Formats: sequence, structure tokens, C-alpha cells
Amino acid sequence: MAAHVVAVILAFLAGASAAAHGSEPWLNETQVYGTNANSGGGNGVFVGLTLIQSAAAKGAVCLDGSLPGYHLHRGFGSGANSWLVNLEGGGWCNDVRSCVFRKGSRRGSSNHMERQLQFTGIMSNRPEENPDFYNWNRVKVRYCDGGSFTGDGSNAAAGLYFRGQRIWQAAMDDLMAQGMRYANQALLSGCSAGGVSTILHCDEFRGLFPSNTRVKCLADAGMFLDTVDVSGRREMRSFFSGIVRLQGSGRSLPRSCTSRMDKTSCFFPQNVVPNIQTPTFILNTAYDVWQLQQSVAPRTADPQGLWSKCRTDHTLCNSNQLQFLQGFRNEMLDAVRGFSGSNQNGVFINSCFAHCQSERQDTWYANNSPRLGNKRIAEAVGDWYFGRGGTKYTDCAYPCDNTCHNLVFKGDH
Repeated sequence: MAAHVVAVILAFLAGASAAAHGSEPWLNETQVYGTNANSGGGNGVFVGLTLIQSAAAKGAVCLDGSLPGYHLHRGFGSGANSWLVNLEGGGWCNDVRSCVFRKGSRRGSSNHMERQLQFTGIMSNRPEENPDFYNWNRVKVRYCDGGSFTGDGSNAAAGLYFRGQRIWQAAMDDLMAQGMRYANQALLSGCSAGGVSTILHCDEFRGLFPSNTRVKCLADAGMFLDTVDVSGRREMRSFFSGIVRLQGSGRSLPRSCTSRMDKTSCFFPQNVVPNIQTPTFILNTAYDVWQLQQSVAPRTADPQGLWSKCRTDHTLCNSNQLQFLQGFRNEMLDAVRGFSGSNQNGVFINSCFAHCQSERQDTWYANNSPRLGNKRIAEAVGDWYFGRGGTKYTDCAYPCDNTCHNLVFKGDH
């Protein structure tokens, strides 16, 4: 077993068979992987929630109609005019039932959001935990629309507001008024569903600033692939299609993609990244465990439970299953090949069984953090952002990397 195994025992797996219908596992992805669920050993500051008071007049509201919000920790010293904007992740909802369920949680209503969040990893305010960005203005924009900040519609009968695109705009307007308009450098980031949001909104973010402002984007665990599952179906395509139709996301997706492909295809980052104009860094594992559990080998595609052990612990995968996962890794590498050919872009694709590595302290910057080319993730991202050196890191195939922090789940029920 690879070193530094992280055992995660959560109810994430309960009800996984209902994933295709947008129920709890899709909703609660960051219970397992998000910053709040486990800071990964960080000691970062706790930061209070700010509700965006001007949002209601713009119709920029959460699924239940409540105000959206963000957590802002002010920069200081050399970082006083630098801004890191992090878009929170947390799955999606793709039908009325799952969105109604979601609006009763922190993922659909500010009434249920934590009033404080701890900032760790790339959000930490400590130089020993976050050497390049610790003294920047750091913002976490809360995620309460269920559509990666893209929707624009509503369902009056169910009391649902799909206003992700308006929330994005209202948050950016408010942050610009808070001083972000004076930024001399800025970075948009997010993990998982927030990584998708980062890719979809990257060029919009660039457009907020003058041309002489250094603006870049970091997408962590956002490369959800349009892949075939173990039964031959395309679970993620079906799911994303539901989001786009229900929430009216098509109007918000990058026109560089929708001008040449269908709207659902343009919710997949692999079809958007080839045309992103803004320098972007893709941080991903080649064996993304969230995709393994929910789109590669979901329980709906495995009625006999042949993948149940492999799904929860990669060391229990048989040779045929590993071969299937190596095919998934190849798809991941193919998806970023053209993107990584650009000098302005960066990649860090490690061969770990994990999901989201920038917001956890143990994977972002710690003594035993994952490394490629002897670089920790924080060092690789910092070198890329500031132009200090190498920007492309791709791991050899499993099981060659003994620096991984692999996620192992207890039970599959």
C-alpha cells in the first residue's frame, strides 16, 4: 500500500447507487474532500461569512432564494494588492428532487452555511503552510446553486432558483468594490465542482482586470471526463446533461466551446480547456477517486458488486480492474495533452487515488506532501504562477509513486 494512507470513514458511500439521480453522494462530495470536512492538519485562520446584500436586487440568490456569500481574509504587506478567489466545490443537482433536497443544506442555502470556515492549504495565512499566497487577500465564494455557478432560471412550483451565473457576477462585483479592482495580480481557483467552475469562468475572471494585471487560474480535481463506465454507459454525460437542461446553463458556458459543440459537452472541462486564453494550471490525480466511485464504476453500473472492494481501496483492485483504471489514466493524460503544450499553462498530474489536493494542508505543503520532480504541489503552482521554472509534471503509472496520500474508504454500503 502507498505511503501516508488517509482513511476516510464517512457516509459518502451510503446511497451511492442513487448517484445517477442526483441524490446525496453527488450533493455531499465535499463532506469527504472539501476543506471544511478535514483541513488535512492545517492551522489556518477561521474566517467569517459575509452575505452579499446587493445580490437580491440582481436576482442572484441561492437555490432557496437566500443571499449568497463569501469568506474574505484580508491580505497584508507585499500581498495587500494580490487576490486569490477560491470557488467552493460540492457536487451538483440535476433534477427537481435533488435540488429540493439540496436547498435544505449549506450547498443550497446560506441559512445553513457555517458562519466561519478554516482557511488551510492554498488558503492558509501562514507562510510555513502556504509560502506564496499566505499574505494575499484570500476569498472563498460559497457554492449554493448546484450548477457550478452557471445556471440562469427557476422552477416556481418547487421554489427553486437556478441563479449560479448571477451569483458569480454579484460576488465578483462585490469583491471588486472591496478593493479587488486595484489588484496587481489575481488567481482564480477551486476544487472538484469548484474546479469545473474555475475552468468555465476563467476567461471571465481575466476580463475583470486591466491587461497589465497578472491573472491566472488553478483548477484542482476539476477534470471530470466524458468517460465510459464499467457497464459501457456514460454516467457523467447523462448527469451533466440534466444539470444543463434543468438549470439553463447553456447560456453561461464559454462560447468558444458552444460555438462548435453541444451544451452538455461544454460542461466537460476537457472540451473547454483547449480554448482557454488565460494561463491555467490543471492539478489532478490520474486516478480520481470521486470519478472512480461515481462515474467509472458507480454501483448502478456494477449490480453484482464486482467493483465494491476496488471502489473503496485501490489495493484491492484485481489486474483487470487496474487495467481499466490505467485506461482512465490514459484518457486523463489525453485530455490535457494539447492544453499542456502551451508555454503559459501548467499541469501536475500525479498517480494517486485522491481528489482535491490544494485546500488540504497535508497535500498542498507539508513535509510529507506528494511530490513530482521533487516539487510539492504548492511549489509547482508557485513556480508556474510567478514564472520561476518548470511548469509541467506528469507522474508515471500506478504503483510507482510512494509520496501519495491515497484515500481509502471503510465499507461500501
